[in-house]
Amino acid sequence: MFEKILIANRGEIALRIHRACKEMGIKTVAVHSTADADAMHVRLADEAVCIGPPASKESYLNIPALLTAAALSGCNAIHPGLGFLSENAKFAEMVVEHGFTWIGPKPEHIHMMGDKIIAKQTALSLGIPCVPGSDGEIRDEDHAREVAEQIGYPVLLKATAGGGGKGMKVARNADELRQALELGRAEAKNAFNNASMYMEKYLDHPRHIEIQILGDKQGHVVHLGERDCSLQRRHQKVIEEAPSPALNAEARAKIGAIAVKAMQKLGYESLGTIEFLYQDGEFYFIEMNTRVQVEHPVTEMITGIDLVREQIRVADGAPLSFTQKDIEFTGHSIECRINAEDPISFAPRPGKVTDYHAPGGLGVRVDSALYSGYKVPPNYDSMISKLIVHGKNRNECLLRLRRALDEYVIAGTLSTNIPLHQKLIAAQDFIDGNYNIHWLEKFVAAYVEQLAKSEAEAAA
Repeated sequence: MFEKILIANRGEIALRIHRACKEMGIKTVAVHSTADADAMHVRLADEAVCIGPPASKESYLNIPALLTAAALSGCNAIHPGLGFLSENAKFAEMVVEHGFTWIGPKPEHIHMMGDKIIAKQTALSLGIPCVPGSDGEIRDEDHAREVAEQIGYPVLLKATAGGGGKGMKVARNADELRQALELGRAEAKNAFNNASMYMEKYLDHPRHIEIQILGDKQGHVVHLGERDCSLQRRHQKVIEEAPSPALNAEARAKIGAIAVKAMQKLGYESLGTIEFLYQDGEFYFIEMNTRVQVEHPVTEMITGIDLVREQIRVADGAPLSFTQKDIEFTGHSIECRINAEDPISFAPRPGKVTDYHAPGGLGVRVDSALYSGYKVPPNYDSMISKLIVHGKNRNECLLRLRRALDEYVIAGTLSTNIPLHQKLIAAQDFIDGNYNIHWLEKFVAAYVEQLAKSEAEAAA
């Protein structure tokens, strides 16, 4: 087993990886920017190395600095976490070239799934159902019109190199198509320095269902059920749960078997998540994430399996410690992403944490690097905590989540979206599990309008 691992990330995921390592008897090396000198993962790691100033491109995206830190500290392996360089095939290749073990899938698989067009073509070749759309990049407006007429409006234009909703535009008719293509290309160019776009049929009431898979170097692959990530705002996930209220055991087994068969054929190693849109009983592949996911804890809660531990084990060459038949799904789990953001504009609102109290009790888990006195830096993603609860069924889980949110105190000069979560989980549609990927946008619009009205009345 590895003796020492460098964690090439920050925040709660760096702390999550550190904890798994410590339980396995593995020493950890934390890297940090000058803005994160007081971060919790830096304080708890066996060693810490400063790799640059606050800007991500000069620190957490600085490949030479990361490799140098790993070499100087005598690490055996590098865990990229999520975000930053976790899905950068070139970084994975360089890690291996410099004599370290990459804790993740093969670089060629990262590259394959990182390009949305190649990923879709690969999925089709592996027998994974896909959303009808273009065979490749949209060449120009005439080509876009031709494809749109073939698959039928409305259509969705997406950046081939993108994610997080950037460059994504809907066109409901031919008149909207030209502007959608122009705006999407401009946004994609700005975000990814790549303006290429492709097209898919726009589904009007789908759920976002993802399948967690895990493979080892001996050719074994298993799936660990699904997560429902349909509650999204601007294509960013807000709440995730497992299992999905929309799937039954037959649908779960069917799509799980498809995912396992495809990944065995591909020779996939490590953790991975295959994401689908699910509508009218049909699954449609949208992308694959070749890393650990933000929402992995809900899967851990219903399976009792430490996914990060298994990811480290298989990277070291060990076979999976269980088979598909060994995996049992117990109860229900929900995760709330807690962000430091303005409650009306949703703009980031970082600041100093003066009072902090995490909820506890049976079935409650908090993945966070916060502590009293910590100053949340303004340089990175606004997510500061994940609240995960588990119950023997969905109703118990909801009641436990309500209690945990009421207990959670994050006070200071920052703002959080905890009030939004409290409103959201009290909504009847959510209680009933009756929602899709478009539901939250409408709910948030009504919530913001009500909040603004209340503030105006209070000011008067």
